[in-house]
Amino acid sequence: MGNTTYRQFDPWRTSPVQEMSRKETLRTHCFNIDHVTFDSLGGKPFERDFIHVKHGDTVGVLAITDDGRIPLVEQYRLSTHRWTLEIPGGHGSSHLDRPMDIARQKLEEEAGFRAGKIRQFSRIMDMPGYSTQYTSLFYATDLTPAQVSDFGPETPRPALRLVTPEEAHQLVVNGTILDAKSLVALLSLHDGLLNHSDEAGDQMPEN
Repeated sequence: MGNTTYRQFDPWRTSPVQEMSRKETLRTHCFNIDHVTFDSLGGKPFERDFIHVKHGDTVGVLAITDDGRIPLVEQYRLSTHRWTLEIPGGHGSSHLDRPMDIARQKLEEEAGFRAGKIRQFSRIMDMPGYSTQYTSLFYATDLTPAQVSDFGPETPRPALRLVTPEEAHQLVVNGTILDAKSLVALLSLHDGLLNHSDEAGDQMPEN
């Protein structure tokens, strides 16, 4: 394959399909499922089901303590029937919630840290084949201790691990960390896209 670029990539160019009909088949507190019929350029209609997320972006927070360690949270995930190691994250209760506010909240609730400085560094599409979900990724520093909240019935006593960036990268390489938002965040840090001595931009207001 050569290096020739034949046209500039445009993610918003004209769609190759036309939506013909849409029907909501399931409604939950945080997402709906829509059954959609499309007409293709070839003239053959086809159908798909999509998860339509209600609460806006989910978030993930890559935080660095003053001694250079990263908080990772152990959680039991019901859908895959396994424990995961993840950076703190989640979603708000309304589409009006600001992702940065959610990020601060999740870092405090799940990892027990309040961020003095926090900034967004990326936004990813989680499952573009069948979901409208995006995740905003944040980088937090200048941490102070806070109270960890109850995770709920699936993880009644979550455990927090504090690891160095090198240890975190090894957990990615050996397949221990599989959560997508955590992989993107930790590989960004390892590849030098984030400088953990850098001053994160948005400061928390003083009480």
